[in-house]
Amino acid sequence: MSASEAIYALSTAQGRAGVAVIRVSGPGARSALEALTATQADTLTPRRAVRAHLVSPIGHTPLDDGLVLWFPGPHSFTGEDVVEFHVHGGRAVVAGVLGALGTLPGVRQAEAGEFTRRAFENGKIDLTEAEGLADLIDAETESQRSLALKHMGGVLRHAAEAWRSEIITAQALAEAAIDFSDEGDVSAQAIDQARAVVERLSADIGRHLDDKHRGEILRDGFRVAVAGLPNAGKSSLINRLAGRDAVIVSDEAGTTRDVVELHLNLDGVRVLIADTAGIREAEGKVEREGIRRGMAWLQAAHLLLWVSDGAAQPLDKIPDEIAEMKIAIVRVVNKSDLASSHHSFPPPGDEFRISALLGTGVDDLVAEIARRAFERTEGGETSLISQHRHRVALDAAHKALGKFLSSLDESPEIGAEHLRSAANELGKLTGRIDVEDVLGAIFGRFCIGK
Repeated sequence: MSASEAIYALSTAQGRAGVAVIRVSGPGARSALEALTATQADTLTPRRAVRAHLVSPIGHTPLDDGLVLWFPGPHSFTGEDVVEFHVHGGRAVVAGVLGALGTLPGVRQAEAGEFTRRAFENGKIDLTEAEGLADLIDAETESQRSLALKHMGGVLRHAAEAWRSEIITAQALAEAAIDFSDEGDVSAQAIDQARAVVERLSADIGRHLDDKHRGEILRDGFRVAVAGLPNAGKSSLINRLAGRDAVIVSDEAGTTRDVVELHLNLDGVRVLIADTAGIREAEGKVEREGIRRGMAWLQAAHLLLWVSDGAAQPLDKIPDEIAEMKIAIVRVVNKSDLASSHHSFPPPGDEFRISALLGTGVDDLVAEIARRAFERTEGGETSLISQHRHRVALDAAHKALGKFLSSLDESPEIGAEHLRSAANELGKLTGRIDVEDVLGAIFGRFCIGK
């Protein structure tokens, strides 16, 4: 990537549409505007749409009759000069405009996330706001949208900057105590003030860390694993929930060989439900791998639906290795039309009797899943922590503050170093201190035109 070049890309979705938006950002945006429209940028009112006839710079072949918007830097999304061409969304029109831009010197096609990365590098947004923007684009539910909007609006950035400011205050007090160590009263007073600041700060960060991962679950989805013995009806249940033939159903044991995920929106919460391979002594390498993957998915799940064949005598017992996992369990007796009314499960776990074939009892089971998903994510829209990266950085800062408090009486110098470490962790969170591999992972999530 080079900021000395202008970049261009289609910013709306690929394919046929009523309108397509093509964006150019960088030092060549002005020349791109003038080359394709024969309009001088200085004659345009910034951020106001103007009708323009677009022509190819080579041969002056007409391309389209559309709109242009001019955003002179630094008052633009990227902080650079930006021009947007709003054209008709036919494939030939879009290809023609993109092809024309590709002929201009100093203008090249953008890489994934490069517009947003330039906005970050030019100080228009921080890393947490960039992540919020990416999450907003990916949002599937109302609650995900609400959470993403708050992060895009800088809720975590504001908190992190306030915390970092307090750490710097405490750091100044700790260093003052070192500088005036020969003046006992002054040094002791500075230490006490630094301790009070850090204790308050540590408690505040600790409260956010102790949020039961509500924001992360809301963003990534409430994970529900469907497991049980072969032929219990797990795949039939998945198909019933999906309302279509999402997975193959067969009375042959071992049909499901891999984890198949189904995404649902239950009362505004994103729920991921996974069909896993039947738990048994596998007969081949492929089936063993499928069972291994299912167990791995189950270990990261928030809820287990253990499906049993209601026609079986007696009902199966959950394997000890699964029952001992720290996961909520709902027992599902499938084929209730064939099940004995005397069947009952030993605790723990709630029990639901359903027929995946007929749909009996499935609505009640879905309502229970929705209830548990809401319970685990309630209040998640206001969470400061929405990603694993956020938690890692805040946890590291929190631990550094704890080390400061525990080492203060022994060595103020070491305590001051722990404060520097805490400030650095918060700097990594917002991008004040950048790490290249982190930047690549974040901006690589975006599409080419963003």
